[in-house]
Amino acid sequence: MYLVLTAMLALNVSTDILNGFVMVDDSLFSSISATEERNANMYKSFEQQKNDKPEKYAIPYEEAMEMRQKSDSLFNYIAKFKRDMAVLAIGEEKVSEHNYTTGYAVRGLGGTSNLDVTGQYGIVQGNGEIMQKRIEEYRDFLLSILAKDQNPMNQAEIHKMRDQFNMLFTCDSLYNNHEGKMDTWVNGMFDGMVLNATITVLSKMQNDIRATEGQMIQYLMGNADAMDLRVNKLQAYVIPKSDYVMRGAKYSAKIILAAIDSTQRPEYYIGDQRINDDGLYEVVAAGSGPKKYNGKIGVLSATGDMDYLPFEGSYTVGEPSATISNLDMNIMYRGFDNKFSVSVPGVSNDKVSVSATGASVSRSGSNWVVKPTESAKEVVLTVMANMDGKNQSMGSNKYKVKSLPKPSSFFVAGGESLSEGFIKKKDLLSNEAYIEASYGPDGILDLPWKITGFDIVIGNNAKHSSSGKLTEEQKSLIKNLPSGAQVTLQTIRAVGADGKTQSLSPIALRLK
Repeated sequence: MYLVLTAMLALNVSTDILNGFVMVDDSLFSSISATEERNANMYKSFEQQKNDKPEKYAIPYEEAMEMRQKSDSLFNYIAKFKRDMAVLAIGEEKVSEHNYTTGYAVRGLGGTSNLDVTGQYGIVQGNGEIMQKRIEEYRDFLLSILAKDQNPMNQAEIHKMRDQFNMLFTCDSLYNNHEGKMDTWVNGMFDGMVLNATITVLSKMQNDIRATEGQMIQYLMGNADAMDLRVNKLQAYVIPKSDYVMRGAKYSAKIILAAIDSTQRPEYYIGDQRINDDGLYEVVAAGSGPKKYNGKIGVLSATGDMDYLPFEGSYTVGEPSATISNLDMNIMYRGFDNKFSVSVPGVSNDKVSVSATGASVSRSGSNWVVKPTESAKEVVLTVMANMDGKNQSMGSNKYKVKSLPKPSSFFVAGGESLSEGFIKKKDLLSNEAYIEASYGPDGILDLPWKITGFDIVIGNNAKHSSSGKLTEEQKSLIKNLPSGAQVTLQTIRAVGADGKTQSLSPIALRLK
């Protein structure tokens, strides 16, 4: 049986891991800012095209404006959602002092390791269900725009976009690490989650909204221009697969024209170097922080000359990070299967591996089981992730190794659990009475111990039991005892989950 520890779960996430979430959130903020600037430029270009040729662009422009309003609405709702959780954790005054009004950054904000706020605000107060509904409405709105397009030439692109939106804005069941099972989207998102991590996940959702908004602007503009190529009005755009990549991973972006003439093939350049004819730009990310690049697209004009349209692009490189949470305790026990949950943001579980020094490691469903060796005093866990076919270290943590602590002994009868004190004779002689070994109602551990024997001593008489229950011989010593007589249960022995036998403290009882 695995150890279950919820009261001290906050101790399982190290300061380094919490700081890792801050780094990811800061990087997402940079990505969001860059995407918003790019979207603003596309809206200006779209508006100019609508003003120049309203008969062609008026309707798609109106759709773009409605899409912009709905994107802003959901984006701002998530920003308020994050801020309200922060206020619930540390108070309005501290949040305002932190200037947290944008709903973005978490750096320097205290109380973000809080484990109660996400469940209270998202589940108990019902705000998670409201968010789920708004996300689903936003997804359905995007799909409704795509459904209007019946152009057979666009169906392949529409199919890809539909799958992408269903993946990004799904609210299907999630795996609830806190409960260890599949659960509703709301419970999976907010039950037992560290506030710092929840804010970062919501920032990622805001980043998805802005990236999707940019993709839809390009789609609506390109759809209006699908039947004609106006070289003097061409605008170049960059479509990244992701604005955020980890160091060592690959940044990938598609460089396109808003409208394409199928009779000619544009030339694509990064700087002055020509790249492939598909406009696919890939580079291995090195160093962390924001990255910028520029280039040009060459198209053949009506005069036969090559016209070049400049473009700029940007992306953010983040440091690798992994979340390691010990589901049992913030230490490991020798001779015991310690259960861990390990995940890497942006990497599927099947591409994550764990190794250890001073312990054996095995996978158990979606979790990992770590068993320290008998001589180990410290265990180091290392997380690796397979990114683009290459294994990369995502971080490591150290854990102290201890033996299982000795439990206390209790006599359970008549609805009570006694370590000493008065007891009714009928309760002491009950067939349902027994001795148990545990850490008590206030203990932080909950694991099985088996009583292998004990003695009852009354005066000079002693009788032995090879289990946790009284034998008939032991009961015969008690039946004729008067009120006030003392009954001592001693030489109590128990075997724990590590297979070791412990001698427990005696239980002194007195008959009422």
